[in-house]
Amino acid sequence: MSTLASVAICATSTRLDRIEAAAALAARLALPLVSPDDRTHEVLLTVTDDRLEARQTDSRAGAVAVEFTSGSFGYRRRPESPREAVVRAVGFKTQPLEVFDMTAGLGRDAMVLALAGCRVTTCERSPIVHALLEDGLRRASLDEELASVLERLTLIQGDAIEALHRAPRPDVVYLDPMFPERTGSAVPSKELRLLARIVGASEDAGVLLDAAVASGTSRIVVKRPRLAPTLSTARAAAPGMRLEGRSSRFDVYFPASA
Repeated sequence: MSTLASVAICATSTRLDRIEAAAALAARLALPLVSPDDRTHEVLLTVTDDRLEARQTDSRAGAVAVEFTSGSFGYRRRPESPREAVVRAVGFKTQPLEVFDMTAGLGRDAMVLALAGCRVTTCERSPIVHALLEDGLRRASLDEELASVLERLTLIQGDAIEALHRAPRPDVVYLDPMFPERTGSAVPSKELRLLARIVGASEDAGVLLDAAVASGTSRIVVKRPRLAPTLSTARAAAPGMRLEGRSSRFDVYFPASA
């Protein structure tokens, strides 16, 4: 497994409250607090006037932040936009579903499901990624339209298997494990490259899948790169349905009917 990037905290804002926020975040994550021109760490979690963003000091890739109110996520908020594949994969029609997302990441699929009407509990074990997502949700809560949507989304930080064990049995368990770096010509997005550097590939995807089966849910959805091998274990040998997109697919398992 490749070595994970070294991460530190900094503040580019001159506002006292934001400087104090950076210091509090450094203490919470047990990471060093450095100046914005630091180059001894590969990733700087940067507190600006408006948001928390991750900057790669050894790359020309732009900053990564969680944005739900603008940018590439904005079109998903339009009522006339096509229904997302992840919504079809979890089986949502008109009645609300309880979805437990074991791999929150930057929260896009969880937010899409909440926008559709699902009640989503999403879990992120990396404290660094959790901080980015938490900040994005905080800013989204200031948007009048999204504030009501966020009432259906709960973010927790910690071990997803333990959290799933404590939670009421969900209608659907969702997994989007990080996969090893691609060897083909397709270039991952800067967000995926950053996540790979912070958390690495998921070495326990099969363990997560088995935990999902053990939860008693009737439906498990696993997001995979379109050409990646199927995730299978002794308890979940093969998906019962598959939805394919241009770059990814959703494998759907029905353990209760096996």
